Amino acid sequence: MEKPWDIQREGRRWSVDDALGRFEMTPGKFEMSDGRLFWSEDERLTLLALLLENVGADAAVRLGDPDVWRAAVAALPRVR
Repeated sequence: MEKPWDIQREGRRWSVDDALGRFEMTPGKFEMSDGRLFWSEDERLTLLALLLENVGADAAVRLGDPDVWRAAVAALPRVR
């Protein structure tokens, strides 16, 4: 099931109505297995999406090499 992410360029605080539901989506505990945080890709992506909602895409793309971000966007399938 696709989760209803609202990732924008600027981060946002969750409303009172959204906050508890979003918090309940977080993995139960931080753990590492074979050099990866959390047990599953779904847990990793869920936490990433939650953080991106809070900090925004503009902050995220400043964390690494801009060429890597550009290449990732360029590789997205074209929607017509």
